Amino acid sequence: MSLAHVAQKAVILRADGKILALRRSATDPHRPLGWDMPGGEVEFGEDLRESIRREVREESGIEVSDLVLLTAIGYVSKKGEYRVSIGYRARVPQDTAVLLSSEHDRYEWLSREEFLTRDSTDRIKQFLMGTIVG
Repeated sequence: MSLAHVAQKAVILRADGKILALRRSATDPHRPLGWDMPGGEVEFGEDLRESIRREVREESGIEVSDLVLLTAIGYVSKKGEYRVSIGYRARVPQDTAVLLSSEHDRYEWLSREEFLTRDSTDRIKQFLMGTIVG
């Protein structure tokens, strides 16, 4: 029996309605220079909410507490693996500082429409298109 891979993303929403967008570094092995949101794989046995808080903190330096579950998507990847992606929303103050990890080389605060025009994954775009983040 194979296990499901579980990954999570957070839509970090500022008071002006802008969303935190992170650009993956040029050395990223999966999607170099693609646009992303904070998140990542859940470690075995890890609490889901603690996992997304950890990922957001590691990738952006932001501490989040008011996580709202947006959606969960299950799918079979091109490699034939069953994957589950969970999306959350967290609100942060307008003046929230961002401290990037080495995984990303740039960030921007974008409207949902602006984010949707960027080179990103269909999964991330589904989180934004299929849910109300405001």
